[in-house]
Amino acid sequence: MATWAAFAAQAPEVAAFGAARYAKGVAYLGTLRADGGPRVHPVTPIIGEQLFLFMEPTSPKGKDLQRDPRYSLHCAVDDSSGSSGEFYVRGYGTLTTDPVLREQAIAAASYKPADFYVLFVLTVEFAFMNTYIEGKATPKRWEASK
Repeated sequence: MATWAAFAAQAPEVAAFGAARYAKGVAYLGTLRADGGPRVHPVTPIIGEQLFLFMEPTSPKGKDLQRDPRYSLHCAVDDSSGSSGEFYVRGYGTLTTDPVLREQAIAAASYKPADFYVLFVLTVEFAFMNTYIEGKATPKRWEASK
């Protein structure tokens, strides 16, 4: 399972593009409900050595990840033409209480997470970016080694 740092080392262009897209603000986390249906949540991703998410301890997205750790995380798009491109990753989310990881996430965050927030570490198993050059899609993909 790949960390953000491992992904960035193997696919620096794709990772840099993704980091810039996630830094613009809200991204959308897709999880699976108990009944198998999809659920989408607005989140603020945090990128350091790992990909992190803080959340309320009672959040449905946290409960989803604890039951089934599969996730997808898509950046917000600026307009209906996708002019600034799109990016998403997918992998597995794990709840952590490790104080070292929590300090890393706090240091990398663009906001001050509340003390009571729980922390998830997200692996990066697959990444996709798409930009449009002269109206033509130019997708790039990366997948972790198995």
